[in-house]
Amino acid sequence: MNFQHPASGRADSPDADKWSIEKFAVGQSVPRLEDPLLLRGKGRYTDDVSLPGQCYAVMVRSQVAHGVIRGIEVEAARKMPGVLDVFTGADLKAYGPLKCIVPFNNRDGSPMKKPLRPALPTDKVRYVGDPVAFVVAETVLAAKDAAEAVTLDIEPLAAVITAEEAAVPGAPQLYDDAPNNISLDYHYGDAEAVNAAFAKAAHVTRLKLVNSRLVVSAMEPRAALAAYDGNRFTLYVESQGVFGMRANLAEALGVQAKDVRVLTGQVGGSFGMKAAVFPEYICVLHAARALGRPVKWTDERSGSFVSDSHGRNHDVVGELALDADGNFLAVRLTSFANMGAFLSPVAQMPGTINAVKNVQGMYRTPLIEVSTKCVFTNTSHVSAYRGAGRPEGNYYMERLVDAAAAELGVDRMQLRRRNQIRAQQLPYKTASAVTYDSGDFAGLTKQALELADVKGFAKRKRDSRKRRKLRGLGVGAFLEVTAPPSKELADIKFNADGTVTLATGTLDFGMGHLTPFAQVLGERLGIPIDRISLVQGDSDRLIAGGGSGGSKSIMHTGTAIVEAAAKIIEKGKELAAYALEAAPADIAFERGRFVIVGTDRAISIMELAQKLHNGLKLPADAPQTLDLAHVSDGPGAFTFPNGCHIAEVEVDPDTGTVEIVNYVSVNDFGTVINPLIVAGQLHGGVVQGMGQALMELAVYDRDGQLLTGSYMDYAMPRAADVPPVAVADHPAPAKTNPLGVKGCGEAGCAGGLASVMNAVIDALAERGIRHLDMPLTPFRIWQALHAAEAAAQPRRP
Repeated sequence: MNFQHPASGRADSPDADKWSIEKFAVGQSVPRLEDPLLLRGKGRYTDDVSLPGQCYAVMVRSQVAHGVIRGIEVEAARKMPGVLDVFTGADLKAYGPLKCIVPFNNRDGSPMKKPLRPALPTDKVRYVGDPVAFVVAETVLAAKDAAEAVTLDIEPLAAVITAEEAAVPGAPQLYDDAPNNISLDYHYGDAEAVNAAFAKAAHVTRLKLVNSRLVVSAMEPRAALAAYDGNRFTLYVESQGVFGMRANLAEALGVQAKDVRVLTGQVGGSFGMKAAVFPEYICVLHAARALGRPVKWTDERSGSFVSDSHGRNHDVVGELALDADGNFLAVRLTSFANMGAFLSPVAQMPGTINAVKNVQGMYRTPLIEVSTKCVFTNTSHVSAYRGAGRPEGNYYMERLVDAAAAELGVDRMQLRRRNQIRAQQLPYKTASAVTYDSGDFAGLTKQALELADVKGFAKRKRDSRKRRKLRGLGVGAFLEVTAPPSKELADIKFNADGTVTLATGTLDFGMGHLTPFAQVLGERLGIPIDRISLVQGDSDRLIAGGGSGGSKSIMHTGTAIVEAAAKIIEKGKELAAYALEAAPADIAFERGRFVIVGTDRAISIMELAQKLHNGLKLPADAPQTLDLAHVSDGPGAFTFPNGCHIAEVEVDPDTGTVEIVNYVSVNDFGTVINPLIVAGQLHGGVVQGMGQALMELAVYDRDGQLLTGSYMDYAMPRAADVPPVAVADHPAPAKTNPLGVKGCGEAGCAGGLASVMNAVIDALAERGIRHLDMPLTPFRIWQALHAAEAAAQPRRP
């Protein structure tokens, strides 16, 4: 689908191109070009698409968390008015399973367990919401009525909900080939060296930390519309990249990639969840082929709560070893990671390798050890959620640092500064085997402390006490390791109508890609950004594409644009030489114009493109167009966005309620292409971090029923809960990509989660409370305060 939206303020003067280039250059806060269209309700989301003759699918889901499928009675449903057919797992046996793509080995070198997930199960159900059949009918209402008429004969089995309980010998088994429900027994680090470091440490801080389970809550529920023309499948679906989605769908369908077309329009949020192939997509594709008609499925919010992947859900013991001077010697994480009932494509990464890469943050930490058991449970499957191990890795370290400072009786900021990597130590190879290339961690921290007026905090705390409030200040310093390099496309076409189309394989699911990509392309080639449109959501338009995730889009597409632009300029010099009747060696490119060096004779790149469309006479062996499809190998390495966030809170001890009264963030995102969009991304991440810290929690009962199955029970932040979030930049441009950019999409979660948690614990410290698990709900805080008060009372003889 083609997104082409005009920029406001275009000038029609002869100098319009120059004016536009300057106004909308890299570094300018250009408003998102797609917003006028979206604000007028003219966006095109998956459920907005309809095809002639389409019918509707409704899923039949298990209401039992664990059980053997003894039978599925569908004949009564098939006979109901408007019903076209009812399908079960037996009908979909020809299709391949949905796969986990990560290739981890266990600590003993054996391969991890990857039980295959069919589109619909035929043996067992493994969580409440497991799809076991689906109905296709002429209308949604007819399909819903028939779905209720499908009878499931399921023999209930005992369920297991938490990862730690599931890993105990004798616990209910989800899969015969995964003993003790363990998918992966992961280990990283030199255990002997780490043990030695802890043995010689002057002080060891140890905390049990909960990384709570979250419902993704994307604004747009998942949907899919499938069609089959006798030779080729077409699927309209949300995704995080159509090129990868097409490949995965083709593998599951047992066809070649060329036999599948994937179309993604606007996407109302994803946060990692919509990157995967879900069972419903295979179901509607099968039905479209079987019935010869387009088939649409649209989830409802109640279905999303149980059928979407969930986020986070790790139970961690974190340990930090320090020497007598307060220098970090080693950090150790021992974890249980809840996989849910099935493996998502990247299920193990947040609790394993991403924890390894992110736990040391901006601190000199000579040794890291991470041991994680990834365990199956009778719950919705867990997958990537904004940051996917990056926010939590930083959170574990930040809580350990605060706790260590309290135990040692030293200033927490002094302890941080003592252990920060210094500028002169860069490039710095970490214990996780990645090398930081850039950053000014001390300068960034200093700026944050000044903006937050930390020196004035003591007075503000006294003022709060006068109002019977507990005041706390929390620091969330973070450094994230973004997604690794991968191939990415920049396909640039100069159209006959004077516009330029950029096609690339990353995908905008709410981030606002069009504007910064246009700023980069416009600056490199001198093209007014109101003439640039972006194509990402049509797999037929792509020859490569890595999708979006891991805060990588601007690094990958940006690098591809820069490389492609350089190639277009070289091609353009040869073409301009023909247009200007000069030698190619005499042509230079300056601010969007090909110029004969030493003269005032020139032609703009847009004028040259128009001449080519109008039939500029060229030799047969000369390039015939400026168009170029370039596949980049991607940036040279990871990038390392970092920052220091400082939250200030007030706690009402009578009710346990928390108010965030001030929030300051200083961030290093390298070269900032569009400060306005970066601030928006940061705000969203901070709010999600606040939500996890204070209120969000998915809860199951012992039988595997989701107790927080709607927004009546699952709390999310509202506007009134969020203070103004101050955003300041402290850039140290990356040295691993030509733009110097670093990812920003997930950073807010890291800063928000750690700073708010630390701020509340700081507020409660004067009542003797040193740690609480998230979420810090009013009830949890109220309980802790009363327990602390009771413990402080002298015992009666």
